[in-house]
Amino acid sequence: MNAPAAPVLETEEHQALRAAVAALGKRFGRDYMARVTAAEGHPEELWAEAAKLGYLGVNLPEEYGGGGGGIAELSIVLEELGAAGSPLLMMVVSPAICGTVISRFGTEEQKRAWLPGLADGSRTMAFGITEPDAGSNSHRITTTARKDDDGSWVLNGRKVFISGVDIADATLIVGRTSDARTGKLKPCLFIVPRDAPGFGRRRIDMELQAPEKQFELTLDDVRLPADALVGDEDAGLLQLFAGLNPERVMTAAFAIGMGRYALKRAVEYAKERTVWQAPIGSHQAVAHPLAQIHIELELARLMMQKAARLYDAGDDIGAGEAANMAKYAAAEACVRAVDQAVHTLGGNGLTREFGLASLIVGSRVARIAPVSREMILNYVSHQSLGLPKSY
Repeated sequence: MNAPAAPVLETEEHQALRAAVAALGKRFGRDYMARVTAAEGHPEELWAEAAKLGYLGVNLPEEYGGGGGGIAELSIVLEELGAAGSPLLMMVVSPAICGTVISRFGTEEQKRAWLPGLADGSRTMAFGITEPDAGSNSHRITTTARKDDDGSWVLNGRKVFISGVDIADATLIVGRTSDARTGKLKPCLFIVPRDAPGFGRRRIDMELQAPEKQFELTLDDVRLPADALVGDEDAGLLQLFAGLNPERVMTAAFAIGMGRYALKRAVEYAKERTVWQAPIGSHQAVAHPLAQIHIELELARLMMQKAARLYDAGDDIGAGEAANMAKYAAAEACVRAVDQAVHTLGGNGLTREFGLASLIVGSRVARIAPVSREMILNYVSHQSLGLPKSY
């Protein structure tokens, strides 16, 4: 129950990466993350070590300090750290979403300014799309960007549930600009420095205990230079989904890692805990649910690997379907893994010693963020099955 048997779809390089990251995760583990969280801190030591070993930028281009890999490699890193009990949620945001968008669509200046820092961990970037009144409907985003006569941009709006803004050097904000041809609003991406005048943040008081804090953002006449725009002003949803598909793949990796951690603790306990002459793991009422969870996690990983490969191959449409399915499957498997692990341990499953109780809340995150399971079912029903929309 440490690093899993080498999956058929993985190359020798992937297997070596998985083993190396698992070793790093073991050096830190759940106790480290629990201490950081209790101290209201950030996992700076683990972040720095992962960066030093080249894991944070494994998906970014080599010419900008990255590893030259893709989301397939980055998802391995996050999964293995999660399986060790020390996941880095900002990996989903900084290198996966923001790094990918900038490497695909940014100007040469933007790439040189941001990618080396994102790769070596010296710079981080948050991602701001969710709004209080828009929910999962990106077409209702009300944050607007107006271009002034001098070419600069002025942003106004609000964002909510934005992770890691307190430690990020900038936030990649999704706004909407007016299309001169149609008069309609279209999504665009802007790099907003943390100290930009008019850019405010308020921490949201969450029951969820995690190093990565959540924030509400306000943009009040935030003025940005022309080169703050990432990519083509007319690209619209293409650039947005270039970031959202990796986000879903990485959320799946996050959930699979967490599920593996919970399953490992449950299996270890079931092997040792003896009540009636034999370990409780010998009883099918305990063994079979754990076996089912192992199957579900393995199946979710296969879909995640498919999604990552499609994305890295440039198939954005195919990756969109697979990434949504992977995120759904991984989230469901993770929740079941945590629930069954707690049940296997009984009262011990709620103690700090075993590190499972906090995952009861944490595992639900993958079900609702960055997109709810219901919206994924909507996507699959009308995109994959061709059924009519209800909205």
